[in-house]
Amino acid sequence: MSLTVERNPSESLARALLSQGVSRRDFMKFCTAMTAVLALPVRYTPRIAQALETAVRPPVIWLNFQDCAGNSESFLRANHPTVSELVLDILSIDYQEVIMAAAGHYAEENRLNTMREYKGKYIVVVEGAIPLADDGIYCVIGGHTAIDILKETAKDAAAVITAGTCSAYGGIPAAAPNPTGAVGVRDVLNNVPLINMPGCPMNVQNLTALIVHYMTFNSLPAVDHEGRPLFAYGSRIHDDCERRAHFDAGQFVEEWGDEAHRKGWCLYKMGCKGPQTAHNCSMVRWNDGMSWPVGAGHGCVGCSEPHFWDTMGGLYERLPHVQLPVGAEVTASQLGAGIVGLAAAGIATHAVASGIRAKLDPIDREVTKVEEKMP
Repeated sequence: MSLTVERNPSESLARALLSQGVSRRDFMKFCTAMTAVLALPVRYTPRIAQALETAVRPPVIWLNFQDCAGNSESFLRANHPTVSELVLDILSIDYQEVIMAAAGHYAEENRLNTMREYKGKYIVVVEGAIPLADDGIYCVIGGHTAIDILKETAKDAAAVITAGTCSAYGGIPAAAPNPTGAVGVRDVLNNVPLINMPGCPMNVQNLTALIVHYMTFNSLPAVDHEGRPLFAYGSRIHDDCERRAHFDAGQFVEEWGDEAHRKGWCLYKMGCKGPQTAHNCSMVRWNDGMSWPVGAGHGCVGCSEPHFWDTMGGLYERLPHVQLPVGAEVTASQLGAGIVGLAAAGIATHAVASGIRAKLDPIDREVTKVEEKMP
């Protein structure tokens, strides 16, 4: 039994899209959207379109280990493109426990067949942490431990992508006291191209853009020191937050449901971890681009950072060592309304400039890297 419709291994994305009734206009809209998510100049849209018209869809093996299936759920709720487009048109997902029709020996046969037939060409997506304690017995599939399945599947992969914080860093399963000895993929794999896509869950738009980048440039995108692609993790939540102006002005929510909360003021004092969290949530967003946690009135919990559950403090505790604007902790009567206003204005100007630099520098590096590869 196969997971999806019969796949022609030499079929290009454009042909697959045409067979599904997708118009040229919709195809170009998709390419434009992917250019935006990848933080590339609009001039790259024709190149992405050309590459996707000729590129062969990469086979994908999606492994599930110590996870809550949250990333699979995110995948199933994709809107642009829809999950059916992801499965049938962009990717050829030959193994994914949550959505595949096959089970038992038939399912494992799909994985092994893909490994044999597309050696060196398939992509492995890993969801969930890998337990190492007691010889890995805390996650066993088909009589094999997660660590053994991961090493076997990844050894001949073109690339390995971690989907979510658990597979990237160990996530909640690795939180103290970590009884199963859970770790992230990077702690057990060596000499394999690896991209971390943390988040709890990761945004499937970023995963799609990553695959499109690979198909377009035949390489993985530039990454930061944590192995995360710069297009998605090149700036902090704080730098791109719609409430940033309120932070710079010293306007904070002091209590859930207060007037400041209703006005959309900054959530830093309520435990928002945006100042120390790298992600593009505010730009890509969720629910068909409609909203994101901070936009919905809840602070960022820092879920895309390593060991966030242990190192970020409680969900509603303030981060230490974050420099607040002058006057943010005192009243206007103590400093004088004029002094507070001038200080806030000066800090806002500096913060905007710093935010622009922080946002543009990673993008410039990414574009430079791409342009160097162009003929």
